Amino acid sequence: MVPHLVTALTGPINELEQRILESTPVIERWFRLEWMEHTPPFYTSVDIRNAGFKLAPVDTNLFPGGWNNLTPEMVPLAVQAAMAAIEKICPEAKNLLLIPENHTRNLFYLMNVAQLQRIFYSAGLNVRLGSLNPEIQAPTTIDLPNGEQVTLEPLIRAGRRLGLKHFDPCTILLNNDLSAGVPGILEDLHEQYLLPPLHAGWHVRRKSNHFRAYEEVAKRFGKLLGMDPWLINPMFARCGQVNFAEGTGFECLQGNVDALLAKIRRKYKEYGIQERPFVVVKADNGTYGMGVMMVRDAAELANLNRRTKNKMNVIKDGQQVSDVIIQEGVMTHERIHDTVAEPVVYMMDRYVVGGFYRVHAERGADENLNAPGASFVPLAFEKSALQPQPGTRPGASVPNRFYMYGVVARLAMLAAAYELEATDPEAELYA
Repeated sequence: MVPHLVTALTGPINELEQRILESTPVIERWFRLEWMEHTPPFYTSVDIRNAGFKLAPVDTNLFPGGWNNLTPEMVPLAVQAAMAAIEKICPEAKNLLLIPENHTRNLFYLMNVAQLQRIFYSAGLNVRLGSLNPEIQAPTTIDLPNGEQVTLEPLIRAGRRLGLKHFDPCTILLNNDLSAGVPGILEDLHEQYLLPPLHAGWHVRRKSNHFRAYEEVAKRFGKLLGMDPWLINPMFARCGQVNFAEGTGFECLQGNVDALLAKIRRKYKEYGIQERPFVVVKADNGTYGMGVMMVRDAAELANLNRRTKNKMNVIKDGQQVSDVIIQEGVMTHERIHDTVAEPVVYMMDRYVVGGFYRVHAERGADENLNAPGASFVPLAFEKSALQPQPGTRPGASVPNRFYMYGVVARLAMLAAAYELEATDPEAELYA
């Protein structure tokens, strides 16, 4: 039995699990053919919500933090995937420069950096950390809560190459999502591999583009398995030119919220679902769970209080919100020790390497869990998410449930590959 999960043994999700398990060879071949045509993002994490009647990704991160939440058993999988990824890009790679976010005081984030450093060191690379933070003027060692240390060093640009003092890398790995734009020091690099590419950053990326690509992937996958793609796809709409501070652009917002809620109601009626539908309004280029609110009725938007408007107006690095995505709300009925939980699946190259549950004691099943106070429980991913157990009834096996999560996460990763191809500034050169 799947430990601690109350949804594990009931609901239509078991039918979906059964369908996926029966189709494992078909699914894996389909993915294999897709990866022959498309390049997976270097690393990806996907937030998934299990409503019991629907299982869908709600966010896809191309600069994932949180690697420190993977269990020690998962790290060898990550190392193997890192080896495969590096081999594809730069087989002779010796030195890897890792560029983190500028958070020097967020020790949990730096534990994630230390874990990434360990993974790539084990994959056969010399790894050093170069910081974009102007406060880092000399090598700076920071002690971490788990007894480890990380050393941040100032970046040095020499002509069209980027490195550190006495360190010339062939590959540069960004763990910085470029929300505030691309620093000049990262532009026009020569003969160095920059991963992920600059256009994967939030200064270019839009969630609406991602979910448009995901909708296409879900339709194709639904056709492959003979299932309704809605079961794995959150419907969405987009509004540009919204100003929460001034209260302008709300007509577009209200109209789209109304229309999307009506679509969800029709689907709920089709499947006999008694829950009250809701939508999630969030910044189209948002990150870190900032700029997010839940709406059950378009009328609510006319009476937003100042606190909500301020919360929605500005996201990471002080970026003002003007474009928003309105996404079908997918509740999570999963619980760990009576606390609301959602799985987060981690991938490197095209491989699922592990994951954990994001849990939040103070949030409900229909609320955003990526918020202060969240904690991480790797417990349920103790066993591999890669090896399903044929013959085991749905809902009764940890590997089966997590194989299904891995399939949905890879669909989101494939959508991200489509998205990056469509937004590649170099693509026109070869058209």
